[in-house]
Amino acid sequence: MAVRHIIAILLQNEAGALSRVAGLFSTRGYNIESLSVAPTQDPTVSRITLVTKGSEAVISQIASQLLKLVDVVNVEDMTSGEHLERELLLVRLDVRDGQRTAIDELLARQGARVIAEKGATLLVELTSSEVAVARLLEDLAGVAEIREVVRSGALGIGQGGGGKS
Repeated sequence: MAVRHIIAILLQNEAGALSRVAGLFSTRGYNIESLSVAPTQDPTVSRITLVTKGSEAVISQIASQLLKLVDVVNVEDMTSGEHLERELLLVRLDVRDGQRTAIDELLARQGARVIAEKGATLLVELTSSEVAVARLLEDLAGVAEIREVVRSGALGIGQGGGGKS
């Protein structure tokens, strides 16, 4: 059974390293649902947070194949342990006549906020779980016209002490 997994990959911050990781997924037919890359506290190491689906056996195989890549320092399946996960949503929407109060109440209830406003157009931000982001988008569609959606994809961090990622 294919289950959603958040995989944290630490790799040397060198040209082509991300391409080799993505290439491993594409040549083996694994789909990447979301991908985020950023430097860590060590400027020579970057962290990839990648979301994919697969059975435990497939994810284990992916992890062992990733570790064989020369640039990869560490691989961790975040979903196998206690972790926190968040996604950033930016959404541009046009407010329908008479709906501003309903939108403000909806945003307050779901922890979102308006970060820019120009006329009847709002730019809204939410940092929350994937489920909460999807719920906000669904609820906003009922009271506003959604013009543009930008999502970061999941980011995750382990709740245990002393992890490498």
